[in-house]
Amino acid sequence: MNPWLRAFIGGFLATLIFHQGVWFLLHLAGAVPPPFSLEPTQPLGVPKVISLAFWGGVWGIPIWMLIRHSRGPKFWFKAAAFGAVGPSLVALAIVYPIKGGAFMAGWNPQILVGALLLNGAWGIGLALYMKLTAAR
Repeated sequence: MNPWLRAFIGGFLATLIFHQGVWFLLHLAGAVPPPFSLEPTQPLGVPKVISLAFWGGVWGIPIWMLIRHSRGPKFWFKAAAFGAVGPSLVALAIVYPIKGGAFMAGWNPQILVGALLLNGAWGIGLALYMKLTAAR
């Protein structure tokens, strides 16, 4: 399978399993609303969780390009770090303001840390998928 397609699929699945899995744990702690939101997005009406997973797939491609040659603990560290920082920075600095929110979520530490945690977990999920499917 094409490595870019594999990275897209890995990012898509990592969103549904790792990102939303950590979201579920945060929800159990009372910190966030329930995961797997089916609320429609604008303008296409796609459920939020599917839109999020699509963008997770898109992000999977450049993150995989950045980490693919790393080995050992460095591989996992880069997966978590690039996964946490890249998507979080774009979401908080660009997407939130476009959707009417504050730049960098108003520097709210709960939102900033939450984004890094969720997206870091996503990055590890992407890396795990890529490792598990590499032998096939």
